[in-house]
Amino acid sequence: MTDPHTPGLSHVRADGSAHMVDVSHKAETSRTATAQAVLHTRPDVLAMIVSGDLPKGDALAVARIAGIMAAKKTPELIPLCHPLPLAKLTVDFFPDAAAGTVRIEASVTTRGVTGVEMEALTAASVAALALYDMTKAVDKHAVISETKVLAKSGGKSGDWTLGEQEA
Repeated sequence: MTDPHTPGLSHVRADGSAHMVDVSHKAETSRTATAQAVLHTRPDVLAMIVSGDLPKGDALAVARIAGIMAAKKTPELIPLCHPLPLAKLTVDFFPDAAAGTVRIEASVTTRGVTGVEMEALTAASVAALALYDMTKAVDKHAVISETKVLAKSGGKSGDWTLGEQEA
């Protein structure tokens, strides 16, 4: 969406330089976003992750805290992101033994003038990176994939869920 005060791309001024979009004119609304990342590993390593038996310890606990901490640092990590007061943030794990995966799902809620998709993506991504770090000693071939926004709500553009056709 384009900033009404800036013609063209929302984060680029007429001279081509980047800037943070002015959101001071936007109404404050309740906003949520959910994102995921997936760690692919071997079934034996997945069993160690779930049981907390990795050589480095309880990977899920470490990854959850890493994801939460990362979401709070999003404006420091992603240029031009606005700092937001995060009202709620969850990082959950969904192991799939048959697939040898752990799906990480991060959900973020705020009341503000801009969305929290980047905070949800940052939480899911960093939680996946922490899981990778905890497992690399036993599986150097683990892969992180499928990082994406699953849903968002609030704001002028309304609600959106991945897979739903947009009108």
